[in-house]
Amino acid sequence: MNRFPAGPGRADGPAGRRRTFVLIPGAGGTAWYWHRIVPLLQEAGHEAIAVDLPGDDPAAGLPEYAHLVASAIGDRDNVVLVAQSLGGFTVPLVAAKVPVGSVVFVNAMIPCPGETPRAWWDNTRWAQARVAAAARGGYSTEFDLAVYFLHDVPPEVAAAGEPYQRPEADAVFGSACDFSSWPAVPIRVVAGADDRFFPAGFQQKLARDRLGLEADVLPGGHLVALARPARLASYLLGV
Repeated sequence: MNRFPAGPGRADGPAGRRRTFVLIPGAGGTAWYWHRIVPLLQEAGHEAIAVDLPGDDPAAGLPEYAHLVASAIGDRDNVVLVAQSLGGFTVPLVAAKVPVGSVVFVNAMIPCPGETPRAWWDNTRWAQARVAAAARGGYSTEFDLAVYFLHDVPPEVAAAGEPYQRPEADAVFGSACDFSSWPAVPIRVVAGADDRFFPAGFQQKLARDRLGLEADVLPGGHLVALARPARLASYLLGV
């Protein structure tokens, strides 16, 4: 039985076209992050490709990430490029290599041309926004994985993901996002209402400042694809 009603997001809906969702993970680069989303997109009649990136490779930076994502896309058309967190830095480089139909940032780092991920933290005043949100929310201002990433992820899902975790090597953080402009395609920004790492208000301001867009706030924390897969998949199908 299909989980989603016929509509613009379904392959048999009014849009009438099967789409390919290419899913870019965040730090660590593990494709496993998207494992609860992929079957939902497939059940709706679309192709879903979760790209595994060499996050722990000290020789791999943004150009290498972009090459891997572009290779996964190949000559496919009607591509929806979806990026989580650090994956946002790979998006404009991929879009410069291969045609994409639309882009969705999910709790993502949205870069400026030439910016490095390392510079992004200070440029966006992320630390101040995170600490202020923690003070308002009554949770610790000291970073802790359980508090900031796993607070709304089902314990069994978090436990299943432990073998897939790997550290993000330093190389990518010093790698410049070398692009001149955003692709002339629809771009959407998703902010998790309960994201403690990138607070929703911070993400909304980032989307306005860097893309001139209003972010769509959905339930869930930073790892929304693990915590609220059905809600995120429904959103993606409606893009």
